[in-house]
Amino acid sequence: MKKRILTAVGIVVTLILFFVLKVFVNDYFFDALIFGMGAFAAYETAKILSKAGVKNYQYLCLSFVAVQFISNFLGIFYKLPIWLIIVIDIASIIVVAFGSFLWSLISKKTKDEIRVKEVKISKAKFSFNRALGNLICFIYPTFFVMLMMLLNHFDGLALINIDNYNGKLSLIVLLFMFLIPIFTDTFAMLIGMLIGGKKLCPKISPKKTISGAVGGTLCCVLLSVSVYYILYSTNYFYTVLAQGLPIWAFIIIILLGSIIAQTGDLFESFLKRRAGVKDSGKILPGHGGMLDRIDSYIFVAPFLLIAFALVVVL
Repeated sequence: MKKRILTAVGIVVTLILFFVLKVFVNDYFFDALIFGMGAFAAYETAKILSKAGVKNYQYLCLSFVAVQFISNFLGIFYKLPIWLIIVIDIASIIVVAFGSFLWSLISKKTKDEIRVKEVKISKAKFSFNRALGNLICFIYPTFFVMLMMLLNHFDGLALINIDNYNGKLSLIVLLFMFLIPIFTDTFAMLIGMLIGGKKLCPKISPKKTISGAVGGTLCCVLLSVSVYYILYSTNYFYTVLAQGLPIWAFIIIILLGSIIAQTGDLFESFLKRRAGVKDSGKILPGHGGMLDRIDSYIFVAPFLLIAFALVVVL
């Protein structure tokens, strides 16, 4: 428990530091943090998939984080439309996955691997399964995590009406991307322990309860609304919130975001259960691996990108 608390304090302090750097220096420090999270999460996911029987090239999955990072960085730097950045990302996923299929198909090592594992399968099908495993890892978590870069540079994206937010919307988007899972997970655990009751998904995550899931979402909405009005009362954020982010839209986003955060948590639990592992790694003492810590963010990030883009456009 002591390790868990100390690690949690370290995570919070690190996030505060990067938010300070974002406000007073530039956005690129947060990009570095996102790259680091994506790299660890991708490697951990590749290992989990391998243990679950989903073949992949682990180091290719790790290297692909750099491909997506560079793609998004250049798209942001040259102010490409958001849809074009995402299309390029998806295209790179398909191209590299197909390339991994061809490499496995022509490699002599593939035939040796099939013989050593004593599996009755054709080389083409073996290579296809491995490419599919790479594809899964390219999407989850890499593609979703790297979308956080677009959230970090939200004010610079080519969106209608984005200038009305005075360059401060990305701060709000990033802040609640982190707060939604934190509020939801914390109070889901506390309320679940206090009330108990019927299990949410006993075969995937035996400790989670329906009361905890509902309570976590309600507390997340209430706390997020409180933070909203605290920010609303400041001169720094007043214009952004008063003119561009009505409370009704904010509540809907937080409500759906909290539900999606819990879905992300359950999805990672499903992967770990299939692989027969408790934690995705050991990089964070008391918390497990990076994937264990950001599993909710992986699903929340693309949702917030779509939700806030719609708010800005509409």
